[in-house]
Amino acid sequence: RAAPSLARRGPAAAGPEAAAGSAASAVVLPERLQRREAERQQGVERQRQKKEAQVVKEEQSEFFLGASAREREAVEALLAAGALEEAAARLQALQKLLTDSVRFLAPYEVRQGQEAVARLQGELAARREQLQPKKKFAFRALKKEAAPGSAPRPAEPAPPDLAAPDPDLAEGDPGGPPLCGFSGARDEELELGGAELLQRDVLLSELRGCRVLLRGNPNTLRVRDCSGCTVLCGPVSTSVLVDGCSDCLLAMACQQLRTHRTHGCRVYVQVTSRAVIEACSDVSFAPYSWSYPGIERDFESSGLDRNRNNWNLVDDFDWLATDQPSPNWSLIPEQERVTSWD
Repeated sequence: RAAPSLARRGPAAAGPEAAAGSAASAVVLPERLQRREAERQQGVERQRQKKEAQVVKEEQSEFFLGASAREREAVEALLAAGALEEAAARLQALQKLLTDSVRFLAPYEVRQGQEAVARLQGELAARREQLQPKKKFAFRALKKEAAPGSAPRPAEPAPPDLAAPDPDLAEGDPGGPPLCGFSGARDEELELGGAELLQRDVLLSELRGCRVLLRGNPNTLRVRDCSGCTVLCGPVSTSVLVDGCSDCLLAMACQQLRTHRTHGCRVYVQVTSRAVIEACSDVSFAPYSWSYPGIERDFESSGLDRNRNNWNLVDDFDWLATDQPSPNWSLIPEQERVTSWD
């Protein structure tokens, strides 16, 4: 009689366990479906945000193209009218517009904008040179007819410093318009201060083994055909061009950095846009760290934002692959960076 009794209790005892298992299955299945549904909704939301971001980016790009075209036309009109100070201010605003728009512009749009700014900067420099006050012209005494029987009076020679400059000479060439900077030095310590640099266009060319200290706020800086040099420069209001240099150590802060035909150089930079390299190799970058008394004042006069630095964002115009990093540039490891500039 015990066996039948146990048999009767067996199904009754198993009943709650089976019911609990069925209930668990009923709970697990909706949770799994809910997770899948949540993942699907997240994917839809990501796609929606991506489309919205693309639309915003296109709208911002269209705004930049329209605004920059208007600014370029205004600068060209002011240059033609001779209003150079206003043209310089509008040109600086155009540079700032380009700098602020880099994050949503295509690389070719950035390059076109940089080339337009560089072209206008060249035209501004040429107009400044053209409109500079001319040196006073001195007439030589007219040759008078000699009185009968008297010795002829020799004509007075023209003063040598009044000779007209050769119009075919380029800026910085021997005999051409003077420049702020240094050229052709070998193994020298060269230096310019704030009063000499303030909003000037500076050219360093064909230097070998020199150490150059530029404590101040230039308008532009060009470093051309230099080898084995150290160039330390304060904040530059607009652009820096490094062209044809090798084995140099450079430190500068600027809105725009362009590097052409340069090899084996280390660049410590603060740049508010993206740096550009072209036809370069073995160029390495680190954040700008040089300092000197008065640099804060120079940053204020330059208009650069000290809190904005894209030192590690570099566009290589010779490397179009998007899935692999360019082999032409690299970042200087932190343990290998210069910490003392003395």
